Amino acid sequence: MPGLLRGVARTAVVAGTATAVSNRVSRRQAGRWAQQAEEQQQVYAAPPQAPPPPAPAAPAAVGMDDKIGQLKELSELKAQGILTEEEFAAQKARILNS
Repeated sequence: MPGLLRGVARTAVVAGTATAVSNRVSRRQAGRWAQQAEEQQQVYAAPPQAPPPPAPAAPAAVGMDDKIGQLKELSELKAQGILTEEEFAAQKARILNS
């Protein structure tokens, strides 16, 4: 009978230890899952960031020949009646100021 009692006691100790370890692992894993869920919630709850404004276009280096060509095109459009006098003056000022 002492051998049987010793075997039962050993089984009880092993089973108790296994249960304690299993519970600890389960609690630790549940804590990790809760932390991950909280982090994901914060990521999804964050307001969307506005895209950065587009960079201003770099002004092209316009030479005098280019300006003259553009002015000739404008005068042709004005002569054809496509541009009014005001539109012509505005575009002309834009070209000369660039």
